[in-house]
Amino acid sequence: MTRSTRWLSGLTMAFALGMTGCGDSPDTADMTDEELAAAREPTTWRFALEEVDGSVQDAYAQEFKRRIAEASDGDINVEVYPYGSLGTSSQITELLQNGAIELGFASAGHLGDIIPEVGAFTLHFLLSEDEEVNRQVLADERLHSLLSGPFSDEDLHLLSMVQEGWMVWSGNKELRSPEDFKDFRIRTMTSPILVESYKAYGANPTPTPYSEVYSGLQLGQIDGQVNPIFAIEEMSFYEEQDVLTSARHEQFIAAVVAGHGWYNRLPQEQRDMVDQVRDDMVEWIDKEQIRYNEERLQRILDAGGTEYVELTEAERDVFREASRDVRNIYLEDTGDVGQEILDLIAALIEEYEG
Repeated sequence: MTRSTRWLSGLTMAFALGMTGCGDSPDTADMTDEELAAAREPTTWRFALEEVDGSVQDAYAQEFKRRIAEASDGDINVEVYPYGSLGTSSQITELLQNGAIELGFASAGHLGDIIPEVGAFTLHFLLSEDEEVNRQVLADERLHSLLSGPFSDEDLHLLSMVQEGWMVWSGNKELRSPEDFKDFRIRTMTSPILVESYKAYGANPTPTPYSEVYSGLQLGQIDGQVNPIFAIEEMSFYEEQDVLTSARHEQFIAAVVAGHGWYNRLPQEQRDMVDQVRDDMVEWIDKEQIRYNEERLQRILDAGGTEYVELTEAERDVFREASRDVRNIYLEDTGDVGQEILDLIAALIEEYEG
């Protein structure tokens, strides 16, 4: 048995014991409808995050919890587990696949390891510069239909795609050109597309667990990292970096995912409820992430010691050209389906920019 398998088996057993070790069930044979309703324990759905308390993902999960409780008249309780409670990002995905938890976040940078098609959302300069357009693209049913097959093949069900803000580079110098990235050790997620993207800039991409980024910066094991502003602030990465550089090259995209088997076994009424809450939250979370990133940037600037720079269009064009060939690497992994996804995203952007 591998270490990963032992970890998963142990955690699954712990959940099982937790669910069954709550005392004897009451005798319901002679209860009235009112007594049955009073005795009924709320159903619990577990929702695991890739981010800590106070993050965009936490805001989403807490609002989802509130809306599900309201829609179910309190019959369903969503328990939210922040990053680290149930393991790393890849371990959260394993728990979803094996039915040990019901709901979770899975960022494109990690999910692309098992679902290569999702790697499209880690490609640089793919999405619109208009966040409202991106929101509409990511929520479009035509895109979800294309992705549903690859997700279900991995025992996952895609509920929603959430943009969490523009990714921003941090370092102890401005990163205005590929020359500035030469031999620069930048922390990335494990996505092969992300690794190749930074190699194309001349950098030395260094996949590192999220929880180890701060110490990596502090000890000089990495020279910089890339994350949305809210994450850079809440994880205090800016304390170890002199400059934040915004190229608006990539949105941080995370999928809200359910276990495939769990979702399909839900009563139709509950499935409809989940889908309705998801749809109603699309615009809400997009406004929240914009607010989070604006407020957190101001906190960083107010703290002093960190400069924030935005690249010019001419500077962005150099990076855009340098990243172009990485799409061929994506297509080598995904073939016709990958091309169909890229073509659809381009068409949707054109449609919504209208």
